[in-house]
Amino acid sequence: MEGETNGEKSSNDVSHSNASSTNEQPVHTSNPVVILNKQRLQELVQEIDPREQLDDDVEDMLLTIADDFIDNLVTSACQLAKHRGSKTVDVKDIQLILEKNYNMLIPGFGSLPLFHQFKHLYKKSPTTEAHKQRMALIKKTLKKF
Repeated sequence: MEGETNGEKSSNDVSHSNASSTNEQPVHTSNPVVILNKQRLQELVQEIDPREQLDDDVEDMLLTIADDFIDNLVTSACQLAKHRGSKTVDVKDIQLILEKNYNMLIPGFGSLPLFHQFKHLYKKSPTTEAHKQRMALIKKTLKKF
């Protein structure tokens, strides 16, 4: 096995004995996974406008922004999963972070945004008499036009 010397494993290798008994997969943190690189970024730009060309500085900035976004999203989702008492991050963790922190709704993962699924938990304040009178006045005024 690569990384073994005299039967010893290097610090980058991860033992899979515990991972095979559960559904959890260990993650190598020493080798970061590249999700978006310059070539893929250029392909995305070409899909939008074939004549567009990004400067190197712009590419670097966009890659940094994307990397920071993913880091923040994963960190927040892990904190949310830990708060739930879970050792795994679920789709609903990612969905809630995207919805609340970034105002992004992902179609296909539930019919309604998470906030609307739990809307019944929020109490609607009762309508006051003054509000009813104002609304009646507005409706009366609108009927004249």
